[in-house]
Amino acid sequence: MKRRKAKIIEEPKARGEWGESVFMARAVERGLPVSRPWGDSNSFDFVVGKPGRFVSVQVKSTTVKNGGGYVCSVRQNNARYARGAFDYVAAYVIPEDEWYIIPAKKLAGRANVTLCSNSGEANFEEYREAWHLLRAATGVEEETAAAHPEGSAAESEEVPTGPGVQRVQNAFDFFRRQAVEVMNVPVHVRVSPPPGN
Repeated sequence: MKRRKAKIIEEPKARGEWGESVFMARAVERGLPVSRPWGDSNSFDFVVGKPGRFVSVQVKSTTVKNGGGYVCSVRQNNARYARGAFDYVAAYVIPEDEWYIIPAKKLAGRANVTLCSNSGEANFEEYREAWHLLRAATGVEEETAAAHPEGSAAESEEVPTGPGVQRVQNAFDFFRRQAVEVMNVPVHVRVSPPPGN
């Protein structure tokens, strides 16, 4: 996948929200079903998976260079997360355009982690771009790839739609154009009519 040179957003909350949107786009690009819980009072940002096989993901991002790597905080309001608060951390090293998918149990007792490093503190390199961990945990590994092959005939089929479904498709088309223009992220979404239409 082509590396993207991201513009660094200075305001931390806005940068965090942007990082969450990048996570969602990258997960969907990899065939992972992603949902966002209502509100922001949960200890996780997203659920990934399908009914019966969901995992919770807390998204973090960093631009803080320290020595030979980047330091990423895995705290919430300067306090460590409680055990069981989420299943995985998705840590985004913005300047390097690299994601780390780290199981929560590997972060026990840590306030921060060093990423994209060749130093002795690089304990998480095995989790660099480890999207396969989310696929395996949610059971969508082979199923999604087989159900959505690149360039399939289903993408070019015309599906009869009513006015409501067409409005939703138009909204997705608008989002797709914006994602490509703003973040250079291809988004593939097709709205199907409800059963019986």
